[in-house]
Amino acid sequence: MPEAKNYQRTKLACYLGFVTQAISANFAPLLFLTFHRSYGISYATLALIPLTFFLTQLLVDFLCARFVDKVGYRKCILTAQLTSGLGLLMLAFLPDLCPDPFVGILLSVVVYAVGSGLIEVLCSPIIEACPFENKAGTMSLLHSFYCWGAVGTILLSTAFFALFGTANWRVLACLWAIVPLYNLFNFATCPIEPIVKDGEGMSIGQLLKTKVFWLFILLMVCAGASELSMAQWASAFAESSLRVSKATGDLLGPCGFAVFMGLSRVWYGKYGEKVELSGFMIASGLLCLCSYLLAALAAWPVMGLIGCMLCGFSVGIMWPGSISISSSRLPKGGTALFALLALAGDLGGAVGPALVGNASELFGQSIQRGLLAGLLFPLMLAVCVFALRRKK
Repeated sequence: MPEAKNYQRTKLACYLGFVTQAISANFAPLLFLTFHRSYGISYATLALIPLTFFLTQLLVDFLCARFVDKVGYRKCILTAQLTSGLGLLMLAFLPDLCPDPFVGILLSVVVYAVGSGLIEVLCSPIIEACPFENKAGTMSLLHSFYCWGAVGTILLSTAFFALFGTANWRVLACLWAIVPLYNLFNFATCPIEPIVKDGEGMSIGQLLKTKVFWLFILLMVCAGASELSMAQWASAFAESSLRVSKATGDLLGPCGFAVFMGLSRVWYGKYGEKVELSGFMIASGLLCLCSYLLAALAAWPVMGLIGCMLCGFSVGIMWPGSISISSSRLPKGGTALFALLALAGDLGGAVGPALVGNASELFGQSIQRGLLAGLLFPLMLAVCVFALRRKK
């Protein structure tokens, strides 16, 4: 009699995969001031680090649609863990080995960004293919681990620097690399099922010719923009509106935002089967709209901070919920669907913060007023989900 497959091990591996992605996205930005002081790298040059990270992810998202099914999910997800760990180890040593330290930093970022991009595309369909009953709730819970990973990266790194000093950041980079390298074993041994049977998945061309697919793409763009327009500006918003230090601004802004986003995803993961997903998405879009208004127009700083954290709670379901809605409507979408959805979400994550930044310039360098530009995305998301309900 064959042994029953332990899909809880698959769930654990994917959870740690999203924690790995959070480490990759959030660790290097904590070192910007250290890089500036140690290597004399200008702030304008340092800005290329997140740009390179997200551009690499976008490229990987696109390529995954073409090669993952040919190579296989297990090989690709193992590559994701290996490159994530290797990139963090390279970050600890390569800047001091290269004639130009910034080149060493950028090469390290590219390597672990490849792993992060693969994780973003692969973990969701791996979980979707498992025989869990509450698929939408499980997907929401999975994505909550990115939030907890981001919070843990910020808090534990801050504690490490307080205890041992920022001069030992290389040691911390090696310690963070243990997470993806340990997860290699989990992904090597856990059961992984195909999202669709061989030859039955839709091609990129077929998806592009499907009208409703473009509504899913717009939904993901709005989800990514709604989340990251606030998340990327949360630290500067908290620092400028509350007039607190950078460290306090990080804890109150991006850390508080991530905590409430994680709580939202955990709540839906536990109780989501009792709630109709599309209705909850529309309500979340309207709540997000109100949170942007509160943050942008609040007369008292503490109300603006409440708006920021409320935004974190409201956007929690948007990304995983959009994936769940899309995959349920296009069950034959396969890897190409998940890859293009990730690409659209990352595109929204690039467009949204840029729009808020430009709006802040128009409002006389006011980040608070600039957040008004973010209203567009949750409003469009609610309209898209309403249109999908009508199409059903």
